Amino acid sequence: MWKLSTSLIAATLIAQAAEFNLENFVRHTLVRNPQVKVEKVTPIAERPLPGRDGWKAYMFTMDLAIGKKKQQIPEMVFVNPKENLAAMSLIDMKTGRDLRNVIKPVMPESYYDKKHLISGNPDAPNKMVIFSDPQCPFCINYLPGMLKEVKAHPDKVALYYYHMPLLRLHPVSDTLTKVMEHLQMQGKSDEAMKIYGLKIDPRERDEKKILAELKKQLGIEVKPEEINTPEIKAAIKRDMEKASAMMVRGTPTVYFNGKYDPTRSSYKQAIK
Repeated sequence: MWKLSTSLIAATLIAQAAEFNLENFVRHTLVRNPQVKVEKVTPIAERPLPGRDGWKAYMFTMDLAIGKKKQQIPEMVFVNPKENLAAMSLIDMKTGRDLRNVIKPVMPESYYDKKHLISGNPDAPNKMVIFSDPQCPFCINYLPGMLKEVKAHPDKVALYYYHMPLLRLHPVSDTLTKVMEHLQMQGKSDEAMKIYGLKIDPRERDEKKILAELKKQLGIEVKPEEINTPEIKAAIKRDMEKASAMMVRGTPTVYFNGKYDPTRSSYKQAIK
């Protein structure tokens, strides 16, 4: 993602007006690089900060472009119109935590899409959603164990999976994610999740080498033409957009029953 300044911005917001205009702020204050074009600003949610009089968090996505390169970025800004202040980061001095890493929007029911269900009964009382990258070290350590636990209790937790390949860190995930999506479209979610056990250089970009390792290590055999389809590319793009709308910046990110779960362990109480 293109890096934006996270320093405190002391500025007059809309000529001393009490009303904050998010789009004006993004276009004229936040994004100042003339080479970056703001194509769209999409509000997601706004939330008052409890116990912090006058402060409100605005969550949104920005569609940015530099030439032909385009990217959608989730962002958050903390605003106090009365004080004419906006900040891209607010630290809770008691806990040391940045509020931008704690505050998330509530997940809509639409995320519980059967196409993304990888474990459990869709009518289970608990819904869990994970955004993940098959080569993220934290995901590799977390997902297989969590999946095993959840699969043992299909009537208690329904688990939904969304692709979020971090290609700047793990270019290999471009091919791996397309293979996973191909398998999921065929109803082979269990086989898709086996890819978390693949041992490969995360910087590998050669598709032929990657597919060869999948066949050699996991017995998963697919052809390049099967994974490089408009349908698969569109599905992964939609997943990334869904992640942006939930302010997901890293993996693994977990939502449990519609709320962001920073512990990634709320499911443990549900399966007791």
